Amino acid sequence: MALLGQTEVGQLQALEELVQELHHLFSGEKKVNAAQVQTAMESYESNPGDWARYAQFDQFRYTRNLVDKGNEKFNLMILCWGEGHGSSIHDHTDSHCFMKILQGNLKETLFEWPDKKGVGEMQKKSERVLKENQCAYINDTIGLHRVENPSHTETAVSLHLYSPPFESCYTFDQRTGHKQRVKMTFYSQFGERTPYTTSVSQENN
Repeated sequence: MALLGQTEVGQLQALEELVQELHHLFSGEKKVNAAQVQTAMESYESNPGDWARYAQFDQFRYTRNLVDKGNEKFNLMILCWGEGHGSSIHDHTDSHCFMKILQGNLKETLFEWPDKKGVGEMQKKSERVLKENQCAYINDTIGLHRVENPSHTETAVSLHLYSPPFESCYTFDQRTGHKQRVKMTFYSQFGERTPYTTSVSQENN
């Protein structure tokens, strides 16, 4: 994920204020200004009192919990990562992806796209650990990535915005570069657990 240049913005005191600011930024017909969106997300300082009701964990894998649908222009969601949980290597379906760490640390490994034949081990571009209140950005022109909670004793929580929203993406086998399309679902929506039959996400982020 690339860190974008900041622009001046006032501190947002609550998650609700951030949601309102995001609706404002996406209210027009203009293209997404990624720097403005990232600045808004950076301006919110994590407060568990704001987001705890959305933070629903699963014992076996990380979860995607929908916070706001953004008038169909974006999805805002909270991802909850148990100890050692991580994603597959994946793309973002030509969308903008913003990630802010609300609690704990998350390790991001960035990969080159595999060659068109999809044969051979995938090449790493970079690796870093993002800490609480850091915000980062990725899209498909930057590359592919995997996100994981490196701690085996602490959980992690992150806030994600995707614009435009998408319901499926490609995941990649690190050893071979082979890809497969997977469908994504929500573990909960607006603080309410979704029915079990539709709640298990094959992949996300």
